Amino acid sequence: MSTHPTAATTPDESLRTVLITGTSSGIGLAAAVAAARAGWRTVATLRDTGRADALRKAAAEAGVEVDIRQLDVVDEDSVAAAVAGIIADYGRLDAVVNNAGAGHVGTLELESVADVREVMEVNFFGVLNVSKAALPHLRATGGRLITVTSVGGVVGQPFNEAYCAAKFAVEGYMESLAPVAATVGVAVSVVEPGAVATEFVNNIGIDIDATVAAAGPYADAMRHYIDRTVGQFLNGAQTPAGAAEAVMEALTAETPAFRIQTSDWARGFTGTKLVDQDGSAVLGMTNAWVA
Repeated sequence: MSTHPTAATTPDESLRTVLITGTSSGIGLAAAVAAARAGWRTVATLRDTGRADALRKAAAEAGVEVDIRQLDVVDEDSVAAAVAGIIADYGRLDAVVNNAGAGHVGTLELESVADVREVMEVNFFGVLNVSKAALPHLRATGGRLITVTSVGGVVGQPFNEAYCAAKFAVEGYMESLAPVAATVGVAVSVVEPGAVATEFVNNIGIDIDATVAAAGPYADAMRHYIDRTVGQFLNGAQTPAGAAEAVMEALTAETPAFRIQTSDWARGFTGTKLVDQDGSAVLGMTNAWVA
């Protein structure tokens, strides 16, 4: 379901345009549909547009149109081409939602530093690639730069060292960028989901039994962690549509907050860290996850 303008079609340059990355499923898909329903011209991007069927179906069921385009956040040429295409076709860019990312489970002794760098490339440098390409256009419209991070960008979590490091980096970068961007009229926000019902095991791409078997001295702790986390995703996870409401808050609020959690659970969880000056509360909590 694409709305690429043709030679016979003159786009309405007054219509607010939002670019959302990582829209094949989960929060990105839900946010793309929600933004379109709210009247935004929505450019929904995916690394592989062959995975857009669920998005097309959801948009059709909602009675909205989204413009589906290819964008690989770790490929600077792909990012530049996507942003240039939006400006060429629509004449403006009013908001970006950095949602694309990849889960990862592992621990330092059992993986290479190259593995960690790969996680950082997708979850941190990919965000910077998109944000850098978009900022000149967001300056022109007084726009918004929104990044979906995670409660793992506030609270470090066992066997998520690389993933949390990337999300911590995004949070620190955006928190530092926010006052700078504000001087040129761009509002910066981060959205922090907790567990969202988007198939945890499939998203991190592991065979649980094989992963535990390969964990050596960490096997018992790994099994405790995975059992606890899978249970949380099965029994307490928020829906993608519920999490997308926080994205819409950042997109539409007159003065959006910098840090927006997607649920009461996420607010309580991150609150443990944000008032924990010596770190004992966080470590007391997470130690219990692996014992």
